[in-house]
Amino acid sequence: MYRDNSLMPKEAVRLAVLGTLIQNGPQRYAELAGALRHFLDRIVGPSLDLMGTSLEMLRYEGLIEALDGTGMEDNALLGATEAGRAEFDTLMRANVRAPSADGLNKLVIALKLRFLHLLDVESQRDQIDHLASLCETELARLGDLKRASAGTDGHFADWLEHDIAQAEERLSWFNNLLSRL
Repeated sequence: MYRDNSLMPKEAVRLAVLGTLIQNGPQRYAELAGALRHFLDRIVGPSLDLMGTSLEMLRYEGLIEALDGTGMEDNALLGATEAGRAEFDTLMRANVRAPSADGLNKLVIALKLRFLHLLDVESQRDQIDHLASLCETELARLGDLKRASAGTDGHFADWLEHDIAQAEERLSWFNNLLSRL
């Protein structure tokens, strides 16, 4: 993890693997690899940072295990171990960084929301509250930028209004989700 306790790309992939196995149960190697590649590509696009984590490494580390067969070569049935479940819990509770253009935050938020129901209700509330706080911080940052650039020419002010509206909508969505728990 980064020093701020947020996920690095390889940890986001770990979360995707472990969450998928915990949510859906054991899966064949090829099926799991294909589903992960599809999900990751659709959220952030092709990324060398995300392609580096192999299922074999997670198996070697004891986070997943082959329930039959040995691995990729015989399309083994893979499942999460107890250590994998503990790692999943740690990764789900990790911080999310302030918004950035690299797509990793979007992936981490998507993974948290995809697997949020696997946590106890109090932990779900904590995670959603943290995500809402990120939106509030983003709105404060954007509001400051809007004030500082008031009266300038060009299309920046329109784009900024659009960005602010999206952040307000995300905050509303997270607060609504929080109230439903």
